[in-house]
Amino acid sequence: MRTARENPSASPSPTPRIVFMTPRTPPPAGSSTAPAGAPTSPETKASSPAAAPPDPASSAPTGSDLGNGLKQRHLSMIALGGVIGAGLFVGSGAGIASAGPSVVLAYALSGALVMLVMRMLGEMSAAHPASGSFSVHAERAIGPWAGFTAGWMFWMLLCVGVAAEAIGAASIMTGWFPGSPDWLWVALFMVLFCATNLSAVGNFGEFEFWFSALKVAAIGAFLVLAVLAIAGVLPGSDAPGARHLTGEGGFFPHGADGLVTGLLASVFAYGGLETVTIAAAESEHPARGVAKAVRTAMWRIAVFYVGSMAVIVTLVSWRDPEVSTKGPYVAVLDNLGIPAAGQVMNVVILAALLSAMNANIYGSSRMAYSLVARGQGPCFLRRLSRGGVPSPAVVASSAFGFLAVLLSYWWPDTVFSWLLNMVGAAVLVVWGFIAAAQLRTRRRLEREAPERLLVRMWGFPWLTWVALAAMVAVLLLMLREPDTRTQLYFTGGLAVVLSAVGMARYGRGRGAARGDDSGVRGEGEAVPAQATPARGGREGTRARTD
Repeated sequence: MRTARENPSASPSPTPRIVFMTPRTPPPAGSSTAPAGAPTSPETKASSPAAAPPDPASSAPTGSDLGNGLKQRHLSMIALGGVIGAGLFVGSGAGIASAGPSVVLAYALSGALVMLVMRMLGEMSAAHPASGSFSVHAERAIGPWAGFTAGWMFWMLLCVGVAAEAIGAASIMTGWFPGSPDWLWVALFMVLFCATNLSAVGNFGEFEFWFSALKVAAIGAFLVLAVLAIAGVLPGSDAPGARHLTGEGGFFPHGADGLVTGLLASVFAYGGLETVTIAAAESEHPARGVAKAVRTAMWRIAVFYVGSMAVIVTLVSWRDPEVSTKGPYVAVLDNLGIPAAGQVMNVVILAALLSAMNANIYGSSRMAYSLVARGQGPCFLRRLSRGGVPSPAVVASSAFGFLAVLLSYWWPDTVFSWLLNMVGAAVLVVWGFIAAAQLRTRRRLEREAPERLLVRMWGFPWLTWVALAAMVAVLLLMLREPDTRTQLYFTGGLAVVLSAVGMARYGRGRGAARGDDSGVRGEGEAVPAQATPARGGREGTRARTD
């Protein structure tokens, strides 16, 4: 399939037919009207293919038809809170029980991999901010089939995540209000966050700001109490020393097998970090926001995950059954004599679940809109509200999540289990596309627009290859365990099917994103669109509804 050139100024066509989406701000100098023969619409304008590239440091808005109501404080808190999920508060207990104190090393190793992935994604997103994030980058660097596969797989992952989080939040509420039906709470949360995401994007940002603030405050208070207890200065506590680290089977009580199990449990706890690069595209300064979020990723991962695991296994025995049954954070607080520790953590866990639910509805709707805007999905999802919200995509993503909840009640051991298995290793597939895209995108940026490299991947290309090798190693380790092996097979099957569909429909060629760049551009940048009509609609234009 013929696609628009990514850099029209480098290789202009003899008879250019390049269509640009109308920005919210006046077009850059050098823009002109559409050449004869190009498709026209009230929402399209043309620009000279020889226009000079914009200054990447410019604070000009993206010119997206999506909103730009997210502020830097929203992005900063989303980036902070994005690494603190229910998996950290509850799911880490299984890793501690399996790996013992070596879970600290497991979280450090998986955290190092995530840092590399976020650095790669940040490099591309700062250069080309897009609501489709890695899907757009994969399409630019690898081909339309790659963007299609990564995008729809991530969309399904987020929608199934919405269902799992709604079920978890409902179980907490029914514990507080015995006799109330689960489905009522699920429906209430679905309606609440669907409505939140249907309103202006700034409302989503405010919800996430306060949810994340609560999570950050909770984990911060926990770490302060834990450090005081380890130092022996917390009233009523004695310094534990190293007895829990070395005196109960040693640092590796289950040997290498335990470390591997802990590694597999930890690597998937980091999912959701990608959302900040999606949200940045609707902020006031996309490139600057992405760069700042990525540069602070290292200390966030080190403090919230590795730091938490270190103080937990220092203060309580990894053999303590409460670590698995109540959760490691509750076990520590109970050990320190903190009153009502269980209920306090339930409030924090509920906030984490609702925050993830809100963010996943947002992320899935923007990913769906990006795919459809590039001609890779049903065109009815392409409509925007007057405020720049992809309302049909929000409703469709919420509806799929609610359907997944119903499937969990109707067929929990069959259909819903299949859904969970299909997305079980999806994050590794997405990370693989990010690394492969970064290898090609970095070389292209260095050759054509080095000024756009506001964030640079460390040790390129060697650390990119190290990250890819680490992902392959994790996939091989998944084959060792029966549960993760099933997930790997289901996820692999889904990836193969999506790739085959993408190649059959959109070809394997490499180039600029089809249709438009997910509706978002680099700061001040106009994005080329394909000039030929798309199936079922007009390529290069977007429908808007009031």
